[in-house]
Amino acid sequence: MSHSHKTPQDPQIRALVNAMSQRSLSRRSVLGAAGALGLGGLLAACGTGGGGGATAGPAPAVTDVSASDPTLNWANWTLYLDYDDKSKTYPTLEAFSKQSGITVNYSEDVDGNDTYYGKVQAQLKAGQDIGQDIFTLTDWMAGRVIRQGYTQALDLANIPNSSNLLPSLQGVDFDPGREHSLTWQSGYAGIAWNKAKYPKGLKSVSDLWDPALKGRITVLDEMRDTMGLLMLQDGVDISGQWGQDKFQKALEVLRGNIDSGQIRQVKGNSYKEDFISGDAIAGIVWSGDLVQMNFENDDQWEFVIPEAGGTLWSDNLMVPIGSPRKANAEKLMDYYFQPEVAAQVAAYVNFICPVTGAKEAMEKIDPSLMENPLIFPAEEDLAKAHVFRSLEADEESSFAADFQSAIGA
Repeated sequence: MSHSHKTPQDPQIRALVNAMSQRSLSRRSVLGAAGALGLGGLLAACGTGGGGGATAGPAPAVTDVSASDPTLNWANWTLYLDYDDKSKTYPTLEAFSKQSGITVNYSEDVDGNDTYYGKVQAQLKAGQDIGQDIFTLTDWMAGRVIRQGYTQALDLANIPNSSNLLPSLQGVDFDPGREHSLTWQSGYAGIAWNKAKYPKGLKSVSDLWDPALKGRITVLDEMRDTMGLLMLQDGVDISGQWGQDKFQKALEVLRGNIDSGQIRQVKGNSYKEDFISGDAIAGIVWSGDLVQMNFENDDQWEFVIPEAGGTLWSDNLMVPIGSPRKANAEKLMDYYFQPEVAAQVAAYVNFICPVTGAKEAMEKIDPSLMENPLIFPAEEDLAKAHVFRSLEADEESSFAADFQSAIGA
């Protein structure tokens, strides 16, 4: 696949996703009832870069202590790794530690790309250890930290299983040759609602502005997802060429609904708490979260890609500039790119699995998930998922400032 920096075009994705949550309380039934999603051009376009920030100078030398310090710190998003409620452990992580002798300190520290970046930016700029050996960030933010020189180059010879990354993800414009990042999972942003409290349901983003939902809506603080959905609602091809006028038109819709109180809050991953508490009964959300929430909370919600389309994204594993345990990090990455391990994770997190061979490996774990379009999207059943185009540095700064101002951040 080409490693050029040309902005990817929107994949030809035309079929609408069906509801991801149906009547059964069984998680497997919920997954089996999910609508079809397409993988083809969809993941190929996932490698969209984000603007912002100049490339830093030469990185300070870091002594790798992996050989004498068998530990590893990994910062990830919530609900993003297989978890056993009975033992209160992460099975694949336990297996890795037993196999490698490396103790992993796993934390769900990433609530949003901007908020996490804000916490660690000063340390990264200084080349300091941020206390994490792996952090997991979305394409556009991954592009930013890589350009700024805030990540260490991976030694792919230490990660032979990286060759199992789907061909469509091997080449991305923000990290040519995959020298600094590897895809963890991919997914979508769409809309969801509490079926009991709002039985009429939602079909479009504009349905969220129903007066009956006033003060009960949450939207994501990820600009590309919330603004992407709002712009799609306006008929904008978010993967194509658009400018300030299209962005501002959608932003006025967002600002108006925040100022009027229609939108309760703008949040990162913690939006799930509002859904579970009942404070929010509808909103803009991430796909896999709702499936897991339904499994754990009696199938209360339904998720759909809006009629006008949803957004597609990927999250990436990277080693921060100051980490002294890169070799340990590479061992963990290599472990998770084994098809059998990737399938275990996929069966729990419900996002698109980026590992070749994981579908076949799923047969031993749960054959019913092999055809699950949430995990292994069917080439022939393409969905309305769109990739937010790459932004130039000045656009990134301008749009991000306007968005943060609108949401009161």
